[in-house]
Amino acid sequence: QVQLVESGGGLVQAGGSLRLSCAASGGTFMLYAMGWFRQAPGKEREFVAGISRSGISTIYADSVKDRFTISRDNAKNAVYLQMNSLKPEDTAVYYCAAAPGLVRVGVQEYDYYYWGQGTQVTVSS
Repeated sequence: QVQLVESGGGLVQAGGSLRLSCAASGGTFMLYAMGWFRQAPGKEREFVAGISRSGISTIYADSVKDRFTISRDNAKNAVYLQMNSLKPEDTAVYYCAAAPGLVRVGVQEYDYYYWGQGTQVTVSS
């Protein structure tokens, strides 16, 4: 059973930065494609960024492209989301997700099997 634990959320002013971390345990991390999703109040959960098992390939939602960076450290069983130039519309609960055996970058919720509990990011204007 894979467990994912997010951290690093908080309250930040517009234009600021945050770095989210997701620590994985209970599986072979290097075999999982990883992704970040978010869910704002009253909205559906949406894809934010994804990274391949090796870390070579990444995909971003248009709304975060050029502002957010996803990365991973397979030696530390961790994936990160560096968020810069934050906007109030980035306010959401951010979820880390793992896709066992996926050989490409996953962009859909159904690509992912394991999910973290989420971390709140609030951007004030």
